[in-house]
Amino acid sequence: MPKFCANLSMLFGEHDFLERFSAASKAGFAGVEYIGPYAFPKEQVAEALHGNNLKQVLFNLPAGNWDGGERGLGCLPDRVGEFQDGVGKAIDYAKALGCATINCLAGILPSEVSRRTGYTTLVSNLSFAATALKKEKILLIVEPINSYDIPGFFLNRSKEGIEVIDDVGSDNLKLQYDIYHMQRMEGELGTTLTRLMPRIGHIQIADNPGRHEPGTGEINYPFILKLIDSLSYGGWVGCEYKPKGGTVEGLGWIKELSS
Repeated sequence: MPKFCANLSMLFGEHDFLERFSAASKAGFAGVEYIGPYAFPKEQVAEALHGNNLKQVLFNLPAGNWDGGERGLGCLPDRVGEFQDGVGKAIDYAKALGCATINCLAGILPSEVSRRTGYTTLVSNLSFAATALKKEKILLIVEPINSYDIPGFFLNRSKEGIEVIDDVGSDNLKLQYDIYHMQRMEGELGTTLTRLMPRIGHIQIADNPGRHEPGTGEINYPFILKLIDSLSYGGWVGCEYKPKGGTVEGLGWIKELSS
């Protein structure tokens, strides 16, 4: 069975953010991920993390004005300076938290910007970030997201993610494969995981419809998780789903799938 980490942006919402570390540890998780730590001083986040003997698995580069609807800066040609500053900020937090993987959200392309311009901007930004992170021994990943949950998001399919990775041409850039997003956009989960596994740097899970716990929807998670194991994936699997009820009450799926 893969190593599961708790996504604290979605799980344990019954608690304030810094209290979610303790809740995740008590629930049996050994690792955590989330959208970003930047709303809190790095020392405060580190205390919550290390004080609960947790591994910081993943967080995103600064994604712009999240509350205002922004979902990343990667493809925004007028925000390159802000993107580059965000890489430095992410490195600062990653070093304090011992985080070895950072995700880049490509963003929503503004209506006045051509896709070609957005694409070349994303390639350039990813190249900059991959180079900077490599110096710190931190892996960069990039994530396709379904167009239903985030209309207009720049990367929607695994093929698009691989194309931009190929054009960046860095050995420090891999794909984040979110099973929920890719089920909604393209299906063929088993075939795609098998083909792309050497290029995948992180996996996230949720079921469909509803983005709830594995076992609540149409995705055959017993098959998928066994396949991930058979493909010798050594990374973490992020539990990035919306609990149907209380977080702890909904964790029975882990025991069921492990039996």
